[in-house]
Amino acid sequence: MSTEAQIKSTPSTPTPCNSITSPAEYSLKCLMDIASLIETGSCKKEVRHIARAVRLTNSLKKKLAEPNLLSAFLDFALSPRSELHNRLSGLLYHQGYDLEMEVDSATSAPAKRISRELEIYCYFLMLLFLIDQNRYSEAKAFSSAAVARVKNLSRGACATAGVLASRVYFYYSYVHEILDELAEIRWNLLHLLTFSTLHHDDLGQETLLNLLLRNYLHYNFYDQAEKLRSKALRFQSHTIQQVCRYLFYLGKIQTIQLKYNDARESLLHAARKAPVAAHGFRVLCNKWAVLVHLLLGEIPERTIFTQSVMEWDLRPYFMLTNAVRTGDLELFRNVAEDFFSIFSVQTKPTI
Repeated sequence: MSTEAQIKSTPSTPTPCNSITSPAEYSLKCLMDIASLIETGSCKKEVRHIARAVRLTNSLKKKLAEPNLLSAFLDFALSPRSELHNRLSGLLYHQGYDLEMEVDSATSAPAKRISRELEIYCYFLMLLFLIDQNRYSEAKAFSSAAVARVKNLSRGACATAGVLASRVYFYYSYVHEILDELAEIRWNLLHLLTFSTLHHDDLGQETLLNLLLRNYLHYNFYDQAEKLRSKALRFQSHTIQQVCRYLFYLGKIQTIQLKYNDARESLLHAARKAPVAAHGFRVLCNKWAVLVHLLLGEIPERTIFTQSVMEWDLRPYFMLTNAVRTGDLELFRNVAEDFFSIFSVQTKPTI
């Protein structure tokens, strides 16, 4: 089955610019402000600025395909004829028309020296762009290059670049999952987990642990998943998303191990902690929780099936539960046959 800390910022907080008229110019201004935020975090060694930059980028993901937006940003952030600039610019897909974006000459001057965090951020942006364009083969090769760059970070740089590195790890695994090549990167993920552990990158560790659990469970390697989980270092999690993912994978493992009571608690805990916006993930957790209830010989509470915006998604499971409650074997068989495709599908968590 396949699947980011509310932080306040002080200086360099992106703000709307009244002089910008077009949406493309506004998007470029936002990216430039995000770059300034990253540089501030790098100089002051404050992770909260980097984390805020990542969250702000999430709202711009769908705008990265705007004509020449990334090209203009790369010209701003990188030295025009540098190796990294040439590599990233070569991957851009330019539309058949140009869009002029006016930027003050003082701010558009190429950065002679950029931080390692901003460099990783440029890799991250390009990876988002390639995935959004469905250019998965190119994204696969580029994600490997991005991971290789992250592995060259020093221990000190990992303290601030870890937030960006964790996103690179996630999309590295995601692209290979899309191409159904998860088995190819398992050893790489294990090596990256060792790298993150040695560099005391807690966010990278918890991200990679979840990616490895997801990888093992994708191929039904439950024993290997449990062995890894039980031996992994335990630390206080940094993001609620990673906590929820971990609890969901733990619940699946416990279900297969017939530890139904523990599995029920893990799955319900994951569903309660998940953000409201993570609708698909919460539905998936509740589906598994219903099945665990039935395996325990219990009838799930009706409130599980009547939760807001989940009633339709959980309806087949409500009908199955009703058949078990009434003890009607024929009804149970009919429900199982009618919704066989739903019960057998391996839905991926979307949190």
